[in-house]
Amino acid sequence: MMRRTLIFAFAAATLLLPMLANALEGDHRIFPAKGSETGRLLIHGATDLDAMQPLIADFQDRNPDIAVEYTDMVTNDLFRQAQQICAAKAEGADILLSSSVDQLVRLANDGCAQPHRSAETMAVPDWANWRDEVFGFTFEPVVFVYDRRTVPAEDVPRSHEALSNLLRSKAEAYRGRVGTYDIAASGVGYLLAFNDSRQAPTANGRLLETLSRTDTVIRCCNNEVLGELAAGRISLAYNVLGSYAYAAARANAALGIVLPRDYTLILSRGALIPSHAPHPDVGKRFLNYLLSARGRGVAREKSFFFAEDAPLPDGVDGPPDLMQSGIGRPIRIGPALLAAQDEVQRRTFIADWMELIRKSRTDR
Repeated sequence: MMRRTLIFAFAAATLLLPMLANALEGDHRIFPAKGSETGRLLIHGATDLDAMQPLIADFQDRNPDIAVEYTDMVTNDLFRQAQQICAAKAEGADILLSSSVDQLVRLANDGCAQPHRSAETMAVPDWANWRDEVFGFTFEPVVFVYDRRTVPAEDVPRSHEALSNLLRSKAEAYRGRVGTYDIAASGVGYLLAFNDSRQAPTANGRLLETLSRTDTVIRCCNNEVLGELAAGRISLAYNVLGSYAYAAARANAALGIVLPRDYTLILSRGALIPSHAPHPDVGKRFLNYLLSARGRGVAREKSFFFAEDAPLPDGVDGPPDLMQSGIGRPIRIGPALLAAQDEVQRRTFIADWMELIRKSRTDR
């Protein structure tokens, strides 16, 4: 009996190895220790390396003995990889970083995270800390971005309703000129669309129908949508993370950013220490750094640009205090996000969204 069990276990592990190998593919970068290496931090992140590089460099300034390996992946791939590694009880990353916080909550709920408590984690707002296992480490409003060269000042939408009205009244002018996420391909795109539907169901349904009837361009991720905008192939981008939008606007003065006045979703990018992290102490040290005043300062100045306790960056069109004004609507990191990860609900939501896009185009 024991021999059969061992054979079965070996066979299962053998079948799993190719999946794990594929899951570990991604943009991989090694940052050597700045002194004599005594430890190594393995980060798997669905966060652009350009944004993470200043944080990694500053962390290494304070920890010169730590080398860092960063694997950059899209949200859905990172989630599938983490599920597979957790199921195999294998060693993967020391810390996971993802804008799809619902996926991190799902991992934690499935026993794939280990808790961490420190002075830094205890200072995290309640809405950005779940069970001391998933922590939000950024403050990122979800914005509209527009091209000043092709969108006249009177057309700039400052609410979801205004965007819908603009696209209805000037459908031909903006046909094929609006971009957003492909929610089937992007975990964070799905999360934002799901939360939009919860904020104002009727108004959101009207906006989605309007977007579909103007042949909205859908792309996998923030940078692809912003790339279409910078190249002049679209004029407006909907549901873009403010951090990426502001980085793009700093590089291209033609881009303008609006925080919608009816409500602005606030995403806090999440961090999780996997249950089988090979170097959990180093992962927790990096997590403490991200949550510290110093780490948040570097993030605000060089990486993510927005902060709950700071004014809006220069040139951003929006209320000076999102949270006090009542316009800011944080996506709370907690069990409510498990609804977004319910498999039946997720498939139905995405299918309905995609069907509306297809139907509106084939009806004409």
